[in-house]
Amino acid sequence: MVLFRTRTRPGRRAGRAAEGAATALDRRLPLMEAGRSLLRKAFPDHWSFLLGEIALYSFAILVLTGVFLTFFFHPSMTETVYRGAYTPLRGVRLSEAYASTLHISFDVRGGLLIRQVHHWAALLFLASIGVHLLRIFFTGAFRRPRELNWTIGVTLLLLALLEGFAGYSLPDDLLSGTGLRTAQGFVLAVPVAGTYLSFLLFGGEYPGHEIIPRLYAAHVLLLPGLLVALVTAHLVLVVRLKHTQWAARGATGRNVLGKPLFPQYAAKSAGFFFAVFGVLALLSAVAQVNPVFAYGPYRADQVSTDAQPDWYMGFLEGAIRLMPGAETRLWGHTVSWNPLLPAVVLPGVLFLLLYAYPFFERWVTGDTGEHHLADRPRNQPVRTGIGVAALSWYTVLLLAGGQDVLAYTLHVSVDALNRFLRVCFLVVPPAAFWLARRAALALQAHDRELLEEGEEAGFVRQEVQGAYEGSHRRIGADRAYVLMARRLPRPLPAPPGGAAAPRRARLRSALSAWYTGDRVEMPATDAQRRRIAALTAGPARGTGGADGVDDER
Repeated sequence: MVLFRTRTRPGRRAGRAAEGAATALDRRLPLMEAGRSLLRKAFPDHWSFLLGEIALYSFAILVLTGVFLTFFFHPSMTETVYRGAYTPLRGVRLSEAYASTLHISFDVRGGLLIRQVHHWAALLFLASIGVHLLRIFFTGAFRRPRELNWTIGVTLLLLALLEGFAGYSLPDDLLSGTGLRTAQGFVLAVPVAGTYLSFLLFGGEYPGHEIIPRLYAAHVLLLPGLLVALVTAHLVLVVRLKHTQWAARGATGRNVLGKPLFPQYAAKSAGFFFAVFGVLALLSAVAQVNPVFAYGPYRADQVSTDAQPDWYMGFLEGAIRLMPGAETRLWGHTVSWNPLLPAVVLPGVLFLLLYAYPFFERWVTGDTGEHHLADRPRNQPVRTGIGVAALSWYTVLLLAGGQDVLAYTLHVSVDALNRFLRVCFLVVPPAAFWLARRAALALQAHDRELLEEGEEAGFVRQEVQGAYEGSHRRIGADRAYVLMARRLPRPLPAPPGGAAAPRRARLRSALSAWYTGDRVEMPATDAQRRRIAALTAGPARGTGGADGVDDER
């Protein structure tokens, strides 16, 4: 009995001490209250919402594998003679950066696998960010109050592109060196300041000895720090503003219908993380990517055949290959339009449009309310058409980035393929916009038909006169709610004064009619419309629902 009491006393003391410490800490920092609110935070359950989680988990895997690789990589361009295990390159003079990459691949136990996981995770990270942004765009999840989160997401995409290019360039192999040479051409294309920027970036004449150490510092310190900060800010805003959700029975603009963060959602997310890690590990074990040892060390006088960048830089490569060569002499300076327009102006305009789109849509539609229900893409035909047109434009540029390989594979002339892709660059996006817009309107008409007639029951009835008529059954209330729960702005009225009105007002009115005028009205009574408007409206300001805590379900 004495032994039993002696054993339990330290445990009791530890429990009391922990409880006292937690109480004292909570009095100074309200962690318990914040923790309770966070743990009961509801998150909607839909597969499309996992795209952002894939980006988050692949970034975590990038950090883990990157830490391992930094133990063995030497970011130096000092030349050395290779004496490692890779026989084809023994005795060859190469940089320490390339030699350390070979050392990781062939001498470090598990090094090649970790390199492969790191590279595949980088590709998945960028792909998942891109697809996640597409989901946000097509469902309208960038609208108020999430404009800032959209801006953060676009900035994450930009930083991820820079991070991927920096890491891709570090091994100093022939392929990545060719990419660096191309990047220097982009910098030199900047009028007036190009030469100075190139000297500043490379520390002198190309290639110099400074670019690899500088890229390494940016790759392992500067850019990851910015990414971590923006990812944290993004997650904080997701929790603060509530997650968007699809319209469903019980899901409205004033609540979140889903699973609490703990334990259901946390357990599911943990399992999903290990699933992503497992897929990347399996892919890295069976699918070779970026075999730098096969390319050889970088030499400024050599270029490997079929030199292609990673897919996320393919659109820039394609734009350069499609742009005809042209130069203009202005005020004593030569302006080289290729690569200035495709490599400098084009990505700048692209990201400027991405940043500005939420504010453009709000200005065109005049819709300043909060939106917490995700749009079905069919209910926004113009926005859907714009997104599909942008995807088709990107696809054309991506194909153009590998036109030499395509021409060789298809046994056609490179010049003929270039001319064809130039025509596609101008014709395919407008055609894709028209087709996507018409398809969205057709799907709206199908929704109206389902509400009016119901869905086909699979039976055919013959009338007395001999005619055949298909039988229908009414759709359920849950499905009807999904079809009718939409919140579409009306076109703005014409400005007073007609042709005498300010040009900006007339332009806004015309754009509003073009953007919001196409729709198929759903059959609903006035009472039903008022009910739908109440359910899809955002939370009232100043109420408990505004912070997304009191009204979660």
